[in-house]
Amino acid sequence: MKYSRASLGRVFIIRLEDGEIIHEMIEEFAIEQGIGSAALIAVGGVDKESKLIVGPEKGRCKPINPMEYILDETHEIVGTGTLFWDEDKRPVLHMHVSCGRKGETITGCVRNGVKTWHILEIILFELVGTKSRRVLDARTGFKLLEP
Repeated sequence: MKYSRASLGRVFIIRLEDGEIIHEMIEEFAIEQGIGSAALIAVGGVDKESKLIVGPEKGRCKPINPMEYILDETHEIVGTGTLFWDEDKRPVLHMHVSCGRKGETITGCVRNGVKTWHILEIILFELVGTKSRRVLDARTGFKLLEP
């Protein structure tokens, strides 16, 4: 385990609008506001044809092949995530959402393009006093959090 400490900075209340892509809008907002680290919660709706990353094709194997799931219809969602700068000081959102419709649920990462259906509410908690970053890990190919 690795860890560091941070303090709570600003808190933002954000409403994404119809058709906006979650990770694109949050990363753009972070640049505009100078946010390098944050925790987020989300609730609302996502549109059909949104693309989720739903895990690796096979467990512990090389190469790691992510699977994609495309929503066939609108879904209600709840999600949580983190945002940290990468090595180039670009914000990278890592958010997982659970999407439900008619008693069925699918959970995945928003990285491939999850689109807002009418409204999506996000509370963003800025984290300050930390040097935590996302750093490319050669073994996995992921940008891992380095606290």
